[in-house]
Amino acid sequence: MKRIGKRSFTLMLLACFMLISSACGSNSAQPQGASSDTAEAAGASTPISKEPVKVVWWHSMSGELGTVADKLISDFNAEHPDIQVEGVFQGTYDESLNKLKASLGSASGPAMIQVYEIGSRFMMDTKAVKPVQDFIDAEQYDISSLEPNIKSYYTFDDKLYSMPFNSSNPILYYNKDAFKAAGLDPENPPKTYEEVADAAKQLTKDGQTGASFAIYGWFIEQFFANQGVELLNNGNGRSEIATASQVNHAAGVKTLEWWKAMLDNKTLLNLGRKTDDTKKAFAAGQVAMMLDSTASLRGIVSASEGKFEVGTAFLPKPSDGGAGGVIIGGASLWLLNNKTEAEQQGAWEFMKYLAEPKTQAYWHVNTGYFPVTTKAYDETIVKENLAKYPQFQTAIDQLHQTEPNQATQGAVMGVFPEARQITETAIEEVLNGKKTPQEALDSAAQEITSKIETYNKTVK
Repeated sequence: MKRIGKRSFTLMLLACFMLISSACGSNSAQPQGASSDTAEAAGASTPISKEPVKVVWWHSMSGELGTVADKLISDFNAEHPDIQVEGVFQGTYDESLNKLKASLGSASGPAMIQVYEIGSRFMMDTKAVKPVQDFIDAEQYDISSLEPNIKSYYTFDDKLYSMPFNSSNPILYYNKDAFKAAGLDPENPPKTYEEVADAAKQLTKDGQTGASFAIYGWFIEQFFANQGVELLNNGNGRSEIATASQVNHAAGVKTLEWWKAMLDNKTLLNLGRKTDDTKKAFAAGQVAMMLDSTASLRGIVSASEGKFEVGTAFLPKPSDGGAGGVIIGGASLWLLNNKTEAEQQGAWEFMKYLAEPKTQAYWHVNTGYFPVTTKAYDETIVKENLAKYPQFQTAIDQLHQTEPNQATQGAVMGVFPEARQITETAIEEVLNGKKTPQEALDSAAQEITSKIETYNKTVK
């Protein structure tokens, strides 16, 4: 074998070293180059962090109701790390709706908003909402368990526009102990206007007045529906857009005559427009009967605890009143259409979560609002709550026994908040002796109709 010279060996080592250095240099530069197949494969395998979709929800739940709403938001966010709901309290329903009006045409509004039932016509007329029916159809979401009467209120042209959330209706609350003391059957409460008036006479004694009803337009709307009478023309504004108020119908006149007669014979106490004032008087034993929402039941029972037993009864109506029932009160959830698809889908997922039987059961037990799904009544906590507060069965039965028609489906108009205030002024005029029921309601109907006409022109 031929020997390699010292100089040749040195050159060979130098060549090898250069080759190795070149290879090492190529490898170390690879991550920066990002041009080779190997680098692209390595980059593709690196997980890309994705921010969760933020869904802003404007609501009007304050106090204890707000605490429960915050708990639902927190639970949803924990279960859905890819969606984060931010609940923002916006004041009363009126205040929240006014803020929404100011935000229309800009991106400053929410992805979803809680709107009271009488804001439904306005919400549709804004053209700024996306009906939840679009999502229901897209994924064949089952809404068969939603309470029929609640679902019916928010359905227009066979399309569910908003998702029911917090629902209630009015009932008659009465002092069972006072009934016993007056010789009345506490298990057989009055059912008609006439029976309420008779009971009020017997209950008025020893510093106690028989009844007190807050001056609240919602009650008049309910009294109409309970008699099967429509508040607006054109099928309560559901067959076609309403063009006139019918608040001066005989049903309204009869209601205010009954109300005023009890005030005149001092068996009814007028405490003004605030329902809280009536509740306080009831809890103090100053009045023996009152009207209020089913959502107030727990608070009313708690306030009277240790003093007297609270009874509940259906909303009364005239003995010759037609077939009807109660209209759903409360609010529903609306989707705004100017948000990204991801935000809209995130809001829809939250809506579905809020409508789940378990969620609705928790909401109902901790707030007093109706469950919007019938399946919630199968939940253990609802059964336990009914055992503790049997008075709530009245509200459930009243809802389920309501005769479905356009009167009980509820009126819809774009100026409902204003119409309700005008109605309350008419009630005050009657109770204060300034006008007869017919005169006051004729004036109210004329004023409401004028506002409807102006609104309809604006919408067109």
